[in-house]
Amino acid sequence: MTTQFNDTVSPSDAGQHLYQFLRARFPYLNEQTWQAFVDQGEVAIDGVRAEGDPQLEPGQVLSYRIGDYFEGQVDTGWKLLWQGEEIIAVHKPHGLPVSRTTRNIINTLAALVRRDSDWPEAHLLHRLDLETGGIVLLGKDKAAASRWQPRLKQLMVRKVYHAVLWGLPSWDEREFECRLGTRADSPIRCQMHVCGDDDKGKQSRTQFRVLARGDDCALVECQLVTGRKHQIRAHLAHLGHPIVGDKIYSGGGSYYLKRLADAVTDADEAALGTPHHLLFARELTIETEPGSKQVLTDKFYSEAWHQFSQARGLPLL
Repeated sequence: MTTQFNDTVSPSDAGQHLYQFLRARFPYLNEQTWQAFVDQGEVAIDGVRAEGDPQLEPGQVLSYRIGDYFEGQVDTGWKLLWQGEEIIAVHKPHGLPVSRTTRNIINTLAALVRRDSDWPEAHLLHRLDLETGGIVLLGKDKAAASRWQPRLKQLMVRKVYHAVLWGLPSWDEREFECRLGTRADSPIRCQMHVCGDDDKGKQSRTQFRVLARGDDCALVECQLVTGRKHQIRAHLAHLGHPIVGDKIYSGGGSYYLKRLADAVTDADEAALGTPHHLLFARELTIETEPGSKQVLTDKFYSEAWHQFSQARGLPLL
């Protein structure tokens, strides 16, 4: 099976050479493979068959075909939750990437919305982690996204997540504040750590409230006061209650490293509890005009979330 792809060279990509551009999109294909595709006439620039390794210019359209292209199966069941004049809110399923990755290009949230909605030029306003489900905002077109992205703090005035965490917290409500940053010596580059007195980092603050307690876990509401990378996940892990299924912040990150090496065992999967971590962007309050607030809610929890909750004595949402 041969799959057709089209890419427009952005100003930030301009100046790259053809093979460099293409390899950045498909890191598992080496330069020799792309040379073969070009020689076979599978790559065109602005409709003209590409030759050699030319330097690219902004606005050029690259068309290319890849044989035996395969993407891993993901939940493509996104749903429209709300629409305004320039913005839409959609449900992102757990495990669906919001934008193109080295593993998924066709089935991403942005690509699906563009293909399956009335907004073929929809642009993401913000992101959720791959395994996190819930509410995502998009501009209906690039112009709308350009207007709202610089104003996200004014637009998103309240962000509430639900999380299922291991253990039974001794508190009903608490606020946690710290600086978060990465560590050069960490084997997981994206992992965030609570900073010590001598470490650099960005200030972060989350408000937590226990909604229900189960057999050996709890359902917690998490309100973001700041919005740092992995903030809720890192905060809860530091408090001794990692999120169920979190491969990075439970087990010292060993599950994540095993996944990268395709070495996850049945025992590992059983210990994790669920195929994806149980973190969900449940509620978002937006203010598109001063004094006019809109509360958006997502109730489409995954089957894995419901199965785990039912088995552990947590309420079904």
